[in-house]
Amino acid sequence: MTAPRKRSRRLVVLPLGMAMATAFAFLPNVTASAAQAAPKAATADAASLSYVVNVRPGHGTAAHVTKAIADAGGTIVVAYDEIGVIVVHSSNPDFAKTIRTVRGVQSAGATRNAPLPAQSTTDVGTPKVLTADEVTSAQAADGQDPLEPLQWDLPAIKADKAHEKTLGSRDVTVAVIDTGVDDTHPDIAPNFDRDASVNCVSGKPDTTDGAWRPSAAESPHGTHVAGEIAGAKNGVGITGVAPGVKVAGIKVATTAGYFYTEAVVCGFVWAAEHHVDVTNNSYYTDPWYFNCTDDPDQKALVDAITRASRYAERKGTVNVAAAGNENYDLDADSITDPVSPNDGTPSDRVIDPHTCFDIPTQLPGVVTVAATGAKGIKSSFSNYGLGVIDVAAPGGDATRYQTPAPPATSGLILGPLPGGKWGYMAGTSMASPHVAGVAALIKSTHPHAPAALVKALLYAEADATPCTDPYDIDSDGKIDAVCEGSTNHNGFYGWGTVNALKAVTK
Repeated sequence: MTAPRKRSRRLVVLPLGMAMATAFAFLPNVTASAAQAAPKAATADAASLSYVVNVRPGHGTAAHVTKAIADAGGTIVVAYDEIGVIVVHSSNPDFAKTIRTVRGVQSAGATRNAPLPAQSTTDVGTPKVLTADEVTSAQAADGQDPLEPLQWDLPAIKADKAHEKTLGSRDVTVAVIDTGVDDTHPDIAPNFDRDASVNCVSGKPDTTDGAWRPSAAESPHGTHVAGEIAGAKNGVGITGVAPGVKVAGIKVATTAGYFYTEAVVCGFVWAAEHHVDVTNNSYYTDPWYFNCTDDPDQKALVDAITRASRYAERKGTVNVAAAGNENYDLDADSITDPVSPNDGTPSDRVIDPHTCFDIPTQLPGVVTVAATGAKGIKSSFSNYGLGVIDVAAPGGDATRYQTPAPPATSGLILGPLPGGKWGYMAGTSMASPHVAGVAALIKSTHPHAPAALVKALLYAEADATPCTDPYDIDSDGKIDAVCEGSTNHNGFYGWGTVNALKAVTK
C-alpha cells in the first residue's frame, strides 16, 4: 500500500467472524492450532528480552554505541549495518530507555513483553484435513492435478487459463516468511529453493539444513501458504497459482507462534540478499496488533521493519501481506484493539489506524491484500479500508456464506499440510499467497521488471471489482461493513481482484 496504516493477525479477534471460526473448529478431522496448544516458552532465557536499536544505516556500529549497549547491560546478537538495525538481548528493564539517550541512536525498543504463547497468522480457525477417501475420490480432468477440481480459487483468478500459457519461470523465487515450510511435501519438494531458505527466529540467520521446517508441534500455516503459491503441477495433490516458480521457506515464528520484530527484520534482509523476487507475509508482528508511533518502543519496531522491507524492495523484492481477519475498517477514525500486547496484559485500547500501524501489512510499499470468497465478494472476516487495501484475492469464507460451484464442495482454500497431507484453511493468510503467486507470474513474464513495475502491473491487470452494496454477508438484514470508493478503486477490493491470465499475457 502507499501510505502507512496498521493491522494485526490474531485468531481470537474475530468480531464478525467468530461464529464462523468456531464452526470451523468443530469440523471433522481438524488438527489443533498453535493458539490452542499448551503454553510454551518463547525464548530460552526468560530473564532476558530482545530489543532493536536503530542507528544510521550504511556504516558499522559506532564504537560509542557498542560501548553504550554493553554499559546498559546489552549483548549484540546481530547488527544489520545495511539498514542500521541492531538486535540486542538484555535483562536490564531500563535498557531501551537508557539506550535511547545515546548519541546516534534514532530509536530503540523492546520487541516483546513476556514469553507467552501466541498465534499471529492471518488464518481463521484450524485446518480441515482431507481424509484418504476424499483424496482418492477427487475426479480430475485431463491435465489437472488430482485435487485441482476442488480448487475453486484457481479459476476465480483465471490461474487455470494462465497455466495453459505458462507455469512460471524457474528463475523466479517466492519466499514464504512464516511458520516454516515442509519442503519434503510432494507438492512442494519439486519447486523448493533450499539456498534461499533459512531460520530467522532468533533474529540471526540459521542456515542449518532443514532449520526452515516446522516441527510436528508447530503450525502448518507456512506449508499451506507455500503450496498455494507454487504447488507443483506434477500429478500429485493440488496446483499452485504459479506452479513453475521456486518457493523458499523463511521461518520467523517461534514454537509458541510469535512473530517478533528481530525475526521479521532478519527475514526481509535475508530475502533481499538472496535475490528473492517476492515475499509473502501472512502474519502480523507481535506483540502489538497496532504499533503506535507516539510510543517509543512501538515506534522502534515500526522503524526497524520499515527499514528491512524497504531494503528488500530496493533490492528488487515485491512484498505482499495479508490484511487481517477482524472485519475492521482500517481507514476508520478509530479502532478498539483488545488484544495488545498479546504477550503481556492486553486491554481495550482505542487507536487511530492512521498513526498506529500493523506491520508489515500497512508499511509503505507493501502490497496489502483483502480476501474474497467463492462468490467473489469480500470474505466475512476480511479487513478492508479505502486507501489501505491494494488488491483482493480468494481467501475463502464459510460455505454457508459463499458456496462454490461443483465439483468444489468447500468455501475454504485447499492446500498442502506437513507430513504429506492436504487440507482446507481460510483467512487473508490464504488470499495473500494468491497475490504473491500472480506477482511471480508477472515477474516470470517480465524478468527484468523492478519491484515497482511488478506492483504497477499487478494493480493495472487486476479486474475492477465494484463495492458490494449493501454488504449483508449473513443475510440477517443488518449491514456488516460499508465499502467506500469507486468501481476501479475501493475499500473492499482496492484496485480489483488479481488476474493471473493477464499476468502472463500482457
